[in-house]
Amino acid sequence: MNKSAEDYIKTIYLLKERLGCVRSVDIAREMSFSKASVSIAMSNLREKNIITMKKNGEIELTPEGIKAATEICEKHSTLSDFLRTVAKVDEKTAKEDARRIGHYLSPSTYAGIKRYIQSLQTKGVIRNELE
Repeated sequence: MNKSAEDYIKTIYLLKERLGCVRSVDIAREMSFSKASVSIAMSNLREKNIITMKKNGEIELTPEGIKAATEICEKHSTLSDFLRTVAKVDEKTAKEDARRIGHYLSPSTYAGIKRYIQSLQTKGVIRNELE
């Protein structure tokens, strides 16, 4: 999945949690994109069975979309934990960099970072943000 699609999926997921229902205008506002850009992206996500759109314009993640969103959020959280704990960067920078880095890491590198962070959580060195 490409970077743009991941960003849209995560945004839909987080907006749904925050607002209860999501429309294209909410996504455009949140991401500072034009309504036209969001419309094209929603069409692409519909074709990939990641979202559905109700007649009233409400956007829903499909089960595949929810799975992708939770994986993306977990990856960003894990990478943010890694950057804060190991690199000692501030939380804001860690979150921004985690989002960028997450798009480019190989699955094996991410798996290694995830194992390392999980070991720190098991030892109580850091708190699991997903709990």
